[in-house]
Amino acid sequence: MPDVLTQTEIDDLLKALSTGELDVEEVVHDSNEKRIKSYDFKRPNKFAKDQLRTLEMIHENYARLVSTFFSGYLRSFVTVDLLSVEQLTYHEFTNSLSNPTILALCETPPLSGNIIFDVTPSLTYAIIDRILGGCGNGDMKARNFTEIEISIMRSLLEKTAALLVEPWSNVVEFSPHVVKIETNSQFLQVMSPNEIIALITMRLKIGEAEGMMNIAIPHLSVEPIVNKISTRYWFTTNGESRGDGDEKLLEKRIENASVLLKVVLGECEVTVEEFTDLQKGDVMRLGRLTEQPMEMYVGNKHIFSVKPGVKKNRIAVKIVDIVRKGDESDE
Repeated sequence: MPDVLTQTEIDDLLKALSTGELDVEEVVHDSNEKRIKSYDFKRPNKFAKDQLRTLEMIHENYARLVSTFFSGYLRSFVTVDLLSVEQLTYHEFTNSLSNPTILALCETPPLSGNIIFDVTPSLTYAIIDRILGGCGNGDMKARNFTEIEISIMRSLLEKTAALLVEPWSNVVEFSPHVVKIETNSQFLQVMSPNEIIALITMRLKIGEAEGMMNIAIPHLSVEPIVNKISTRYWFTTNGESRGDGDEKLLEKRIENASVLLKVVLGECEVTVEEFTDLQKGDVMRLGRLTEQPMEMYVGNKHIFSVKPGVKKNRIAVKIVDIVRKGDESDE
């Protein structure tokens, strides 16, 4: 979108043209020149904008799963917000990390390469404090993590990484698992510094404490399926038509579903005293004629009109009318 000039700038421009300070031919010549867009060969854009949008959709679903899981695991209300999805080099990512931090290296077979989880110290302190019985304020003094704390975070990140399976299922099926935990990014040189990664940044809030969790996905890992990471493919796979096998399975499950049926014989009003004094053989007037149909309810909806009877020495009812079909609304 071209720059919009303010009224002051327009007045100054007209004044410069009228006084001769600005040459009209020079302005026309400059506007006809082709604009050159700079390109950094050291940092090529390997992820298209459409692919970044798809990654954003996938990890919005993932953020909801993480929020539900953390809330149950930590016994606290946890909110997870997806902040950004961007591409940058692995060198830029590692240089932006604090020290110490929690870095989990995850393998994702059958995909090659690894993805990296990064949990900021403030969030890590809050999680560990909460798991060990504290209030989880995350206001602990910055220090190196102990072996016990690293083991706790590894167990948690194993479960967190497993949640990726469902959001990614429309693109690829893989089995992520944590193979290594590091607290210093300099010791995690698993790819070339110039390798392009997609960085997913999420903000987690646990009570009063909050911090960031980053997921670094190398382009090298998703290169074999990069054509599937697009909005067009995403909606195409979501809208696939069901096969005959799916329809038969659905029919079978519906046939085996249990439905509550109840028949209202009639209604009457009695006092509590009359109700407590009822004895065997007492007769109650239900306000309904013997030849008048009774209502049969499916769940809480009046669907059929029926008449009472006996079949094979068992009390039964006969459907005499359909009051409302199953596809009709409640209105």
